[in-house]
Amino acid sequence: MDLLSAVRAEFPLLQTCTYLNSSATGAMPRGVEAVLRRYWETMSTWRDEVWGDWLGAMQAHADGLANLLGAPAGSVALDSNLTTLLGRVGTCFDYRGERRRVVTTDMEFPTVPFLWKGFARYGAELVVVPSVNGRVDVDALCAAIDERTRLVSVSHASFQTGALLDVAKVARAAHAAGALIAVDAYQTVGAYPVDVGTLDVDFLLGGGHKWLCGSEYGFLYVRPSLTSSLEPAATGWLAGETPFTFLPAKAYAPDAQRMRAGTPVPLPVLLSRPGLELVSRVGMPTIRAHSLACTQRLIARADEAGLPVVTPRDEAHRGGVVVMRFPGDAEVSQRLVSRGFICSYRGGLRVGPHFYNTLSEVDGFMDALVAEARQSAA
Repeated sequence: MDLLSAVRAEFPLLQTCTYLNSSATGAMPRGVEAVLRRYWETMSTWRDEVWGDWLGAMQAHADGLANLLGAPAGSVALDSNLTTLLGRVGTCFDYRGERRRVVTTDMEFPTVPFLWKGFARYGAELVVVPSVNGRVDVDALCAAIDERTRLVSVSHASFQTGALLDVAKVARAAHAAGALIAVDAYQTVGAYPVDVGTLDVDFLLGGGHKWLCGSEYGFLYVRPSLTSSLEPAATGWLAGETPFTFLPAKAYAPDAQRMRAGTPVPLPVLLSRPGLELVSRVGMPTIRAHSLACTQRLIARADEAGLPVVTPRDEAHRGGVVVMRFPGDAEVSQRLVSRGFICSYRGGLRVGPHFYNTLSEVDGFMDALVAEARQSAA
């Protein structure tokens, strides 16, 4: 708790409100201010040599993410957002043969079905497994994977409910059928221990501006043994084997950097380095234990007040958020925000405490929520 208290002091936003919205946008640490100052100093005294420092810092950040994921250096690539990277993964495959299906669920973030529907023009066939009462039936999902499946594209945790998917089980089914699996882990990395080896995934994607306390960028992990077989079509000069010769590329980079594109936007990654350093300093076991304590308190207080919780109660199936659905929940969410109790609405009132929050903040938030919900029902 001493460590969590010390780290909490690094987040100025927490002094201005009760901030329980890290599932939407995480608080940024005060170290970001110094990064912004250095960036302006760099821009106001520009020299081309700065690019070497920036690219080195971006690679160091990518390798820091790899370490957080239990992956080797060189296995993570960065870009502007998850959508861009998932689309680039999609361009690695031929959908004209029998193995042309992309299996997903109806609980994915809107990026996923929209993107894969676009690949239908190249022959991809989208198979959407329906959820049951807001939960993905993992057995039904596994049953939908067969010898016609090219890729399984699913979320580790639902952005709508916080429910965790048994990714390792889905990965076993995918690999048994000769398919690959890509996992959207935006709602878990930084809040839940993610080990790509334990999950046995081929691709894992996420981003910096939620639980990693950074800015808006995306990252992609690629299984190293798979890398040499991937030839992305939507790519750019940094994906080449020797990009800094500035000659036409003759071969892809030997590691995950072949999934990069053209000239990057360094600032969001630079702004995200202090947050990743703090997450790594605290450690995922501590973060997960504190997250479970906070979400359990939210569930207990909601039960006391008779507010329906749609997030799984079993810790093994719960990510970092608690979602409640009740009449007037959207308006209650807006009123809470106007009072300085920051949450979000995604088809239900969504609360995302992080390692910098306290149980007393959770209780204060729930006091306000219960009062607003009762007023709304009166």
